[in-house]
Amino acid sequence: MALPKQRHTRHRRDRARRELEMTPTKTVTCPKCAAPILPHHACPKCGEYRGRVVIKKALPKLVKAKKAE
Repeated sequence: MALPKQRHTRHRRDRARRELEMTPTKTVTCPKCAAPILPHHACPKCGEYRGRVVIKKALPKLVKAKKAE
């Protein structure tokens, strides 16, 4: 099994680890429903993009509660 002849410096180690660092996703708010959305994407809640409806959303179905017998 190969072994390193010299150890890497802290700077070199940390620079390599910085490449694996995760960054938070950039989001903007929907102007109609104020939901967080990705830029240049249609809103998954209301289906609008740039003031136009591009995804038709169905109205939520009313679920009747079952009566306890």
